[in-house]
Amino acid sequence: MITRDGEVELLPLTRRRALLAAIKSVAAITVTALAWRAPRAAAQTWPARPIRLLLTAPPGSSIDVLGRVIADALKDRLGQAIVAENRPQAGGTVGTDAIAKADADGYTIGISFTGPLATAPYLYSHLPYDAERDLAPVVLAATAPNLLAVNAALPVNSLREFIDYVRRRPGDLNYASIGNGSASHLAMELFKREAQLFIVHIPYNGAPPAVQATAAGDVQAIMSNPTSLLPLILARRIKALAVTSKTRWSGMPELPTIAESGYPEVEAIAWNGFIVPMRTPVDIVGRLNREINEILQTIETRARIATAGWDVAGGSADQFAAFMRSERRRWQPIIARSGAHLD
Repeated sequence: MITRDGEVELLPLTRRRALLAAIKSVAAITVTALAWRAPRAAAQTWPARPIRLLLTAPPGSSIDVLGRVIADALKDRLGQAIVAENRPQAGGTVGTDAIAKADADGYTIGISFTGPLATAPYLYSHLPYDAERDLAPVVLAATAPNLLAVNAALPVNSLREFIDYVRRRPGDLNYASIGNGSASHLAMELFKREAQLFIVHIPYNGAPPAVQATAAGDVQAIMSNPTSLLPLILARRIKALAVTSKTRWSGMPELPTIAESGYPEVEAIAWNGFIVPMRTPVDIVGRLNREINEILQTIETRARIATAGWDVAGGSADQFAAFMRSERRRWQPIIARSGAHLD
Protein backbone atom coordinates (compact mmCIF):
# COMPACT_ATOMS: atom_id res chain seq x y z
CA MET A 1 0.00 0.00 0.00
CA ILE A 2 1.28 3.55 -0.80
CA THR A 3 1.27 5.92 2.17
CA ARG A 4 0.73 9.71 2.01
CA ASP A 5 4.49 10.15 2.23
CA GLY A 6 5.03 8.00 -0.85
CA GLU A 7 6.42 5.08 1.07
CA VAL A 8 5.38 1.51 0.46
CA GLU A 9 3.78 -0.20 3.40
CA LEU A 10 3.12 -3.94 3.14
CA LEU A 11 -0.36 -5.11 4.02
CA PRO A 12 -0.74 -7.75 6.69
CA LEU A 13 -0.53 -11.28 5.27
CA THR A 14 -4.24 -12.03 5.77
CA ARG A 15 -5.28 -8.82 3.98
CA ARG A 16 -2.86 -9.48 1.10
CA ARG A 17 -4.38 -12.96 0.64
CA ALA A 18 -7.91 -11.54 0.67
CA LEU A 19 -6.98 -8.89 -1.90
CA LEU A 20 -5.36 -11.51 -4.16
CA ALA A 21 -8.48 -13.70 -3.95
CA ALA A 22 -10.68 -10.73 -4.88
CA ILE A 23 -8.53 -9.96 -7.94
CA LYS A 24 -8.76 -13.59 -9.09
CA SER A 25 -12.52 -13.54 -8.61
CA VAL A 26 -12.92 -10.39 -10.74
CA ALA A 27 -10.72 -11.93 -13.44
CA ALA A 28 -12.82 -15.10 -13.49
CA ILE A 29 -16.03 -13.10 -13.81
CA THR A 30 -14.52 -11.09 -16.69
CA VAL A 31 -13.52 -14.27 -18.55
CA THR A 32 -16.97 -15.77 -18.05
CA ALA A 33 -18.63 -12.62 -19.34
CA LEU A 34 -16.43 -12.60 -22.42
CA ALA A 35 -17.18 -16.29 -23.04
CA TRP A 36 -20.93 -15.59 -22.83
CA ARG A 37 -20.64 -12.68 -25.26
CA ALA A 38 -18.88 -14.81 -27.86
CA PRO A 39 -21.83 -16.99 -28.91
CA ARG A 40 -24.19 -14.02 -28.71
CA ALA A 41 -21.88 -12.00 -30.94
CA ALA A 42 -21.72 -14.93 -33.36
CA ALA A 43 -25.51 -15.07 -33.32
CA GLN A 44 -25.70 -11.46 -34.50
CA THR A 45 -24.11 -12.43 -37.82
CA TRP A 46 -26.15 -15.62 -38.20
CA PRO A 47 -26.94 -16.98 -40.73
CA ALA A 48 -24.00 -16.25 -43.01
CA ARG A 49 -24.19 -19.47 -45.04
CA PRO A 50 -26.71 -22.24 -45.93
CA ILE A 51 -28.33 -24.19 -43.11
CA ARG A 52 -28.70 -27.97 -43.01
CA LEU A 53 -32.11 -29.38 -42.02
CA LEU A 54 -32.05 -33.03 -40.95
CA LEU A 55 -35.38 -34.85 -41.38
CA THR A 56 -35.63 -37.97 -39.23
CA ALA A 57 -38.22 -39.69 -41.46
CA PRO A 58 -38.22 -40.94 -45.07
CA PRO A 59 -39.15 -38.92 -48.18
CA GLY A 60 -42.90 -38.56 -48.59
CA SER A 61 -43.63 -39.02 -44.88
CA SER A 62 -45.66 -36.44 -43.00
CA ILE A 63 -42.54 -35.21 -41.21
CA ASP A 64 -40.73 -34.89 -44.54
CA VAL A 65 -43.61 -32.87 -45.99
CA LEU A 66 -43.89 -30.64 -42.91
CA GLY A 67 -40.14 -30.06 -42.70
CA ARG A 68 -39.87 -29.03 -46.34
CA VAL A 69 -42.87 -26.70 -46.07
CA ILE A 70 -41.24 -24.92 -43.12
CA ALA A 71 -37.81 -24.91 -44.81
CA ASP A 72 -39.22 -23.31 -47.94
CA ALA A 73 -40.66 -20.41 -45.96
CA LEU A 74 -37.70 -20.19 -43.57
CA LYS A 75 -35.13 -19.66 -46.33
CA ASP A 76 -36.88 -16.45 -47.40
CA ARG A 77 -37.04 -15.14 -43.84
CA LEU A 78 -33.40 -15.94 -43.04
CA GLY A 79 -31.98 -15.09 -46.44
CA GLN A 80 -30.10 -18.37 -46.74
CA ALA A 81 -30.75 -21.71 -48.43
CA ILE A 82 -32.08 -24.53 -46.24
CA VAL A 83 -30.65 -27.85 -47.42
CA ALA A 84 -32.94 -30.72 -46.40
CA GLU A 85 -31.52 -34.20 -45.82
CA ASN A 86 -33.49 -37.33 -44.87
CA ARG A 87 -32.04 -39.54 -42.11
CA PRO A 88 -34.82 -42.04 -41.35
CA GLN A 89 -32.78 -45.06 -40.21
CA ALA A 90 -33.50 -46.91 -36.95
CA GLY A 91 -36.83 -45.25 -36.37
CA GLY A 92 -35.38 -41.76 -36.61
CA THR A 93 -32.71 -42.30 -33.93
CA VAL A 94 -29.86 -42.11 -36.48
CA GLY A 95 -30.98 -38.69 -37.69
CA THR A 96 -31.65 -37.48 -34.16
CA ASP A 97 -28.16 -38.58 -33.11
CA ALA A 98 -26.69 -36.66 -36.07
CA ILE A 99 -28.47 -33.52 -34.88
CA ALA A 100 -27.19 -34.03 -31.34
CA LYS A 101 -23.59 -34.44 -32.52
CA ALA A 102 -23.56 -31.53 -35.00
CA ASP A 103 -21.72 -28.29 -34.28
CA ALA A 104 -23.81 -26.05 -32.03
CA ASP A 105 -23.47 -23.05 -34.32
CA GLY A 106 -26.99 -22.76 -35.72
CA TYR A 107 -26.11 -24.29 -39.08
CA THR A 108 -27.69 -27.67 -38.31
CA ILE A 109 -31.32 -27.87 -37.26
CA GLY A 110 -33.59 -30.89 -37.29
CA ILE A 111 -37.13 -32.11 -36.99
CA SER A 112 -37.77 -35.22 -34.93
CA PHE A 113 -40.76 -36.88 -33.33
CA THR A 114 -42.26 -38.93 -30.51
CA GLY A 115 -40.11 -42.04 -30.94
CA PRO A 116 -36.56 -40.65 -30.93
CA LEU A 117 -37.38 -37.89 -28.44
CA ALA A 118 -39.69 -39.60 -25.92
CA THR A 119 -39.98 -43.38 -26.20
CA ALA A 120 -36.63 -44.54 -27.61
CA PRO A 121 -34.80 -44.18 -24.25
CA TYR A 122 -37.02 -46.95 -22.88
CA LEU A 123 -37.00 -49.14 -26.00
CA TYR A 124 -33.23 -49.31 -26.54
CA SER A 125 -30.76 -50.55 -23.95
CA HIS A 126 -28.32 -47.95 -25.25
CA LEU A 127 -28.79 -44.83 -27.34
CA PRO A 128 -25.87 -42.83 -28.74
CA TYR A 129 -27.49 -39.60 -27.54
CA ASP A 130 -29.40 -38.32 -24.53
CA ALA A 131 -32.49 -36.42 -25.67
CA GLU A 132 -32.52 -34.15 -22.61
CA ARG A 133 -28.77 -33.57 -22.33
CA ASP A 134 -27.72 -33.35 -25.99
CA LEU A 135 -30.64 -31.62 -27.71
CA ALA A 136 -32.19 -28.18 -27.29
CA PRO A 137 -35.90 -27.81 -28.14
CA VAL A 138 -36.91 -25.04 -30.54
CA VAL A 139 -40.65 -25.43 -31.11
CA LEU A 140 -43.37 -28.09 -31.18
CA ALA A 141 -44.50 -28.03 -34.80
CA ALA A 142 -47.55 -30.26 -35.23
CA THR A 143 -49.64 -32.92 -33.54
CA ALA A 144 -52.07 -35.56 -34.71
CA PRO A 145 -54.22 -38.17 -33.02
CA ASN A 146 -54.02 -41.83 -33.83
CA LEU A 147 -57.10 -43.34 -35.39
CA LEU A 148 -58.37 -46.77 -34.44
CA ALA A 149 -59.42 -48.35 -37.74
CA VAL A 150 -60.56 -51.82 -38.81
CA ASN A 151 -60.90 -53.80 -42.00
CA ALA A 152 -64.04 -52.76 -43.89
CA ALA A 153 -65.46 -56.30 -43.76
CA LEU A 154 -65.24 -56.58 -39.98
CA PRO A 155 -68.84 -56.59 -38.67
CA VAL A 156 -68.39 -53.65 -36.29
CA ASN A 157 -69.27 -49.99 -36.77
CA SER A 158 -68.48 -48.43 -33.42
CA LEU A 159 -65.87 -48.58 -30.71
CA ARG A 160 -68.22 -50.43 -28.35
CA GLU A 161 -69.00 -53.04 -31.01
CA PHE A 162 -65.27 -53.51 -31.64
CA ILE A 163 -64.52 -54.00 -27.94
CA ASP A 164 -67.32 -56.55 -27.59
CA TYR A 165 -66.21 -58.35 -30.77
CA VAL A 166 -62.60 -58.67 -29.55
CA ARG A 167 -63.64 -59.76 -26.06
CA ARG A 168 -65.67 -62.62 -27.52
CA ARG A 169 -62.58 -63.80 -29.44
CA PRO A 170 -59.61 -63.42 -27.08
CA GLY A 171 -56.35 -64.04 -28.91
CA ASP A 172 -58.02 -64.84 -32.24
CA LEU A 173 -57.67 -61.38 -33.79
CA ASN A 174 -54.60 -59.41 -34.86
CA TYR A 175 -53.73 -55.76 -35.12
CA ALA A 176 -51.04 -54.13 -37.24
CA SER A 177 -48.54 -51.49 -36.15
CA ILE A 178 -46.03 -49.57 -38.20
CA GLY A 179 -43.23 -51.19 -36.19
CA ASN A 180 -42.34 -52.68 -32.84
CA GLY A 181 -42.12 -49.88 -30.28
CA SER A 182 -43.67 -47.32 -32.63
CA ALA A 183 -46.34 -44.84 -31.53
CA SER A 184 -48.78 -47.01 -33.47
CA HIS A 185 -47.82 -50.03 -31.35
CA LEU A 186 -47.74 -48.23 -28.01
CA ALA A 187 -51.06 -46.45 -28.55
CA MET A 188 -52.82 -49.77 -29.11
CA GLU A 189 -51.09 -51.34 -26.12
CA LEU A 190 -52.35 -48.47 -23.97
CA PHE A 191 -55.89 -49.00 -25.28
CA LYS A 192 -55.63 -52.80 -24.78
CA ARG A 193 -54.61 -52.30 -21.17
CA GLU A 194 -57.44 -49.87 -20.38
CA ALA A 195 -60.13 -51.87 -22.22
CA GLN A 196 -58.75 -55.26 -21.07
CA LEU A 197 -58.48 -56.68 -24.59
CA PHE A 198 -56.46 -59.62 -25.88
CA ILE A 199 -55.57 -58.94 -29.52
CA VAL A 200 -52.26 -60.02 -31.05
CA HIS A 201 -49.67 -57.50 -32.24
CA ILE A 202 -48.25 -57.91 -35.77
CA PRO A 203 -45.50 -55.33 -36.47
CA TYR A 204 -44.81 -54.15 -40.03
CA ASN A 205 -41.95 -52.14 -41.48
CA GLY A 206 -43.65 -48.77 -41.78
CA ALA A 207 -47.13 -47.40 -42.36
CA PRO A 208 -47.75 -48.42 -46.01
CA PRO A 209 -47.49 -52.20 -45.48
CA ALA A 210 -49.33 -52.04 -42.14
CA VAL A 211 -52.24 -50.12 -43.61
CA GLN A 212 -52.38 -52.35 -46.70
CA ALA A 213 -52.42 -55.45 -44.50
CA THR A 214 -55.42 -54.04 -42.63
CA ALA A 215 -57.24 -53.20 -45.85
CA ALA A 216 -56.53 -56.69 -47.23
CA GLY A 217 -57.84 -58.41 -44.10
CA ASP A 218 -54.49 -59.95 -43.15
CA VAL A 219 -55.04 -58.23 -39.80
CA GLN A 220 -58.28 -56.91 -38.39
CA ALA A 221 -57.30 -53.55 -36.90
CA ILE A 222 -54.68 -50.84 -36.78
CA MET A 223 -53.88 -47.76 -34.74
CA SER A 224 -52.05 -45.09 -36.76
CA ASN A 225 -52.04 -41.41 -37.66
CA PRO A 226 -54.53 -39.95 -40.16
CA THR A 227 -51.93 -39.30 -42.86
CA SER A 228 -51.45 -43.00 -43.51
CA LEU A 229 -55.09 -44.03 -43.04
CA LEU A 230 -57.17 -41.36 -44.77
CA PRO A 231 -56.72 -42.57 -48.38
CA LEU A 232 -58.04 -46.05 -47.55
CA ILE A 233 -60.76 -44.67 -45.29
CA LEU A 234 -61.97 -42.55 -48.21
CA ALA A 235 -61.74 -45.60 -50.47
CA ARG A 236 -63.95 -47.49 -47.94
CA ARG A 237 -61.40 -50.27 -47.54
CA ILE A 238 -61.01 -49.60 -43.83
CA LYS A 239 -63.32 -48.02 -41.24
CA ALA A 240 -62.30 -45.48 -38.61
CA LEU A 241 -63.93 -46.05 -35.23
CA ALA A 242 -62.35 -43.59 -32.78
CA VAL A 243 -59.49 -41.18 -32.12
CA THR A 244 -56.89 -41.19 -29.36
CA SER A 245 -56.83 -37.45 -28.60
CA LYS A 246 -58.56 -36.00 -25.53
CA THR A 247 -60.86 -33.94 -27.75
CA ARG A 248 -62.39 -34.81 -31.09
CA TRP A 249 -60.20 -34.37 -34.12
CA SER A 250 -61.14 -31.51 -36.44
CA GLY A 251 -60.45 -33.67 -39.51
CA MET A 252 -63.21 -36.17 -38.58
CA PRO A 253 -65.32 -34.51 -35.87
CA GLU A 254 -67.96 -37.23 -36.09
CA LEU A 255 -65.55 -39.78 -34.58
CA PRO A 256 -65.73 -40.15 -30.80
CA THR A 257 -62.59 -40.14 -28.70
CA ILE A 258 -61.65 -43.29 -26.84
CA ALA A 259 -61.44 -41.14 -23.71
CA GLU A 260 -65.04 -39.93 -23.98
CA SER A 261 -66.16 -43.51 -24.65
CA GLY A 262 -65.27 -44.61 -21.14
CA TYR A 263 -61.47 -44.87 -21.17
CA PRO A 264 -60.22 -41.46 -19.99
CA GLU A 265 -56.58 -42.56 -19.64
CA VAL A 266 -56.27 -43.31 -23.33
CA GLU A 267 -54.57 -40.36 -24.95
CA ALA A 268 -51.88 -41.01 -27.54
CA ILE A 269 -51.03 -38.29 -30.00
CA ALA A 270 -48.29 -38.25 -32.58
CA TRP A 271 -46.14 -35.12 -32.56
CA ASN A 272 -43.02 -33.63 -34.04
CA GLY A 273 -40.88 -30.58 -33.48
CA PHE A 274 -37.73 -28.70 -34.34
CA ILE A 275 -34.56 -29.25 -32.33
CA VAL A 276 -30.93 -28.13 -32.42
CA PRO A 277 -27.73 -29.33 -30.74
CA MET A 278 -27.44 -28.37 -27.10
CA ARG A 279 -25.35 -25.21 -26.52
CA THR A 280 -26.62 -23.59 -29.71
CA PRO A 281 -26.57 -19.84 -28.89
CA VAL A 282 -29.76 -18.74 -27.18
CA ASP A 283 -30.27 -15.88 -29.65
CA ILE A 284 -30.32 -18.34 -32.55
CA VAL A 285 -32.79 -20.64 -30.79
CA GLY A 286 -34.99 -17.63 -30.07
CA ARG A 287 -34.83 -16.43 -33.67
CA LEU A 288 -35.73 -19.89 -35.01
CA ASN A 289 -38.61 -20.15 -32.56
CA ARG A 290 -40.05 -16.79 -33.60
CA GLU A 291 -39.69 -17.42 -37.31
CA ILE A 292 -41.15 -20.95 -37.25
CA ASN A 293 -44.05 -19.86 -35.03
CA GLU A 294 -44.91 -17.13 -37.52
CA ILE A 295 -44.65 -19.56 -40.45
CA LEU A 296 -46.94 -22.03 -38.68
CA GLN A 297 -49.62 -19.37 -38.38
CA THR A 298 -49.75 -18.48 -42.08
CA ILE A 299 -52.86 -19.57 -43.94
CA GLU A 300 -50.86 -21.49 -46.55
CA THR A 301 -48.86 -23.47 -44.00
CA ARG A 302 -51.90 -24.28 -41.86
CA ALA A 303 -53.74 -25.53 -44.95
CA ARG A 304 -50.85 -27.74 -46.06
CA ILE A 305 -50.43 -29.21 -42.57
CA ALA A 306 -54.17 -29.87 -42.30
CA THR A 307 -54.17 -31.61 -45.68
CA ALA A 308 -51.48 -33.95 -44.35
CA GLY A 309 -53.73 -34.84 -41.40
CA TRP A 310 -51.96 -32.80 -38.73
CA ASP A 311 -52.83 -29.89 -36.44
CA VAL A 312 -50.56 -26.87 -36.04
CA ALA A 313 -48.93 -26.59 -32.61
CA GLY A 314 -46.33 -23.87 -31.94
CA GLY A 315 -45.36 -22.21 -28.66
CA SER A 316 -42.17 -21.44 -26.79
CA ALA A 317 -39.04 -23.57 -26.54
CA ASP A 318 -39.66 -24.00 -22.80
CA GLN A 319 -43.18 -25.27 -23.48
CA PHE A 320 -41.81 -27.82 -25.94
CA ALA A 321 -39.24 -28.97 -23.38
CA ALA A 322 -41.93 -29.41 -20.70
CA PHE A 323 -44.15 -31.28 -23.16
CA MET A 324 -41.36 -33.73 -24.03
CA ARG A 325 -40.65 -34.39 -20.36
CA SER A 326 -44.31 -35.15 -19.72
CA GLU A 327 -44.44 -37.53 -22.71
CA ARG A 328 -41.39 -39.43 -21.45
CA ARG A 329 -42.93 -39.82 -18.00
CA ARG A 330 -46.22 -41.04 -19.46
CA TRP A 331 -44.82 -43.62 -21.89
CA GLN A 332 -42.14 -45.16 -19.67
CA PRO A 333 -44.50 -47.40 -17.62
CA ILE A 334 -46.54 -48.34 -20.71
CA ILE A 335 -43.40 -49.49 -22.53
CA ALA A 336 -42.26 -51.42 -19.46
CA ARG A 337 -45.59 -53.27 -19.27
CA SER A 338 -45.62 -54.01 -23.02
CA GLY A 339 -42.18 -55.61 -22.86
CA ALA A 340 -41.21 -53.90 -26.13
CA HIS A 341 -37.50 -53.74 -26.94
CA LEU A 342 -35.72 -52.68 -30.11
CA ASP A 343 -32.27 -54.19 -29.48
